[in-house]
Amino acid sequence: MMENLRPRLNFGNKVEDVKLRKRKSQLYAKEDESLLNNDVLRARVVVFCLIFRLINCFLVQTSFVPDEYWQSVEVSHRMVFNYGYLTWEWKAGIRGFSYPLLFAFIYKILHLINFDSVYLLIWLPRVIQALLAAFADEKFFFLIRTLESRDVATWTFFCHLCSWFSWYCCTRTLTNSMETTITCLALFYFPLPGSNTHNSKKYLTLVALAVIVRPTALIVWFPLLIYHFWREDNKLSLITHTFIPIGAVAVMISTVIDCIFYEKWTMVQFNFLKFNIFYSVADFYGSHPWHWYFTQGFAVVIGPHLPLFLHGCTIAYKRYKILLAAVTWTLMVYSLLPHKEFRFIYPVLPFCMVFCGISLANLKAGRRAAAIILLVSNLVAALYTGLIHQRGTLDVMSHLQTLCDVSSVSSLPQPDVLFLMPCHSTPFYSHVHCPMKMRFLECPPDLGEEGYVDEADRFYEDPLHWLRTSFPYKSSLPTHLVLFDVLERDVSVFLQGNKFVRTAEIFHTHFPEGKVGGSIFIYERR
Repeated sequence: MMENLRPRLNFGNKVEDVKLRKRKSQLYAKEDESLLNNDVLRARVVVFCLIFRLINCFLVQTSFVPDEYWQSVEVSHRMVFNYGYLTWEWKAGIRGFSYPLLFAFIYKILHLINFDSVYLLIWLPRVIQALLAAFADEKFFFLIRTLESRDVATWTFFCHLCSWFSWYCCTRTLTNSMETTITCLALFYFPLPGSNTHNSKKYLTLVALAVIVRPTALIVWFPLLIYHFWREDNKLSLITHTFIPIGAVAVMISTVIDCIFYEKWTMVQFNFLKFNIFYSVADFYGSHPWHWYFTQGFAVVIGPHLPLFLHGCTIAYKRYKILLAAVTWTLMVYSLLPHKEFRFIYPVLPFCMVFCGISLANLKAGRRAAAIILLVSNLVAALYTGLIHQRGTLDVMSHLQTLCDVSSVSSLPQPDVLFLMPCHSTPFYSHVHCPMKMRFLECPPDLGEEGYVDEADRFYEDPLHWLRTSFPYKSSLPTHLVLFDVLERDVSVFLQGNKFVRTAEIFHTHFPEGKVGGSIFIYERR
């Protein structure tokens, strides 16, 4: 009887094995499909971010602050082509060569292949910034995907890409832009609650890189580093195997690069602290009341996102209290410094977008209307500031670049351009790429010299007197003068008496202020 049953039992086992194998194959198929979908999604996000940031790059054609050129591409141009102007910071050794070295490498390749046109010298560094920003955007999206639902991740990414200030800044050759991009990348590997992408060595390496690019990046990351240390079980190992080695290697590499290009022993980080703390040189470029970031600066940088950010903080402050602490800490520390600028707090903007996305995802009624208002308001601000506001100081360099053809002909009078504008108002040799003579009103800070007044201030005290004493003979006069329209009346006697004729009028801004006019005039001596 038992022998008759055995074949049936074996047959039943075989059926169960077949079902089990079938179930496993279905699970594997679903897993493969999920991986395929993730790969497809990642590819789509990468392509979208690249296209978006490249469009962003070419739709930003205005100037923001002098450091965009004078602390990056101007230095890179001098490193490769051996002519150009270095500001006092590079003579005092408070700026590092690591960031300009990136663009110098690109310039050197273009030079070697004889493809160093001025157009490529201007735009390739911007394109590199755009590509890095796109990479950071992609990482930011997938970080939120690991922390939150698909809906929250989508709306957070929408808020991030909508930001007018990110659009305005992220493709510029500013150390603040690079600092923000690196901060966004480092956040992907930071041990946030719920994150499965944590990698201490990767995020700390990126933080070290951000500090090399801009030492003040340590302000943003200080509370995050303390949080990581507090949560880590093996604190001693974290310090001895991660913090110290990565920090030491970063300082060593940075110092070696700076010593090579300064051609002497230079510790940039020490010099930076010395000049900014003991000499307070930043105050020379303007100061604001302590509350400026809380009453004006932060509201401008975050823009129309502000209501969403405040709402998101009430919803998610417990889960993301470390990000909120980093934002608050950064605003407080920068508030203690007299010199304040919008771009200084740009690196905390991605942190704020997390709260904005959560807010938008949790709006039950009026979400679509809120999203449309957010998009339109940011788009208007982004396009206006990127295409119209303060574009004259770049357009004037395109006009002056045509003089390079004249300077290459030895039989013609060589161009001699004088910028009668607030110092560093325009880019310089990186935007003309020829060694014609150009001068501007210099304004190095007061480093303790009694009765010190910089050249720009002496000029604006009495423009006519300065011009007459600086150019007592006709032969010493420049061939071209570049000035804002608000100065024209003050120097009109000098212009007429020396046969200067206006040859170009270039729009700059709808909001002239002080010494900066609405238009730029180019005068040529006939």
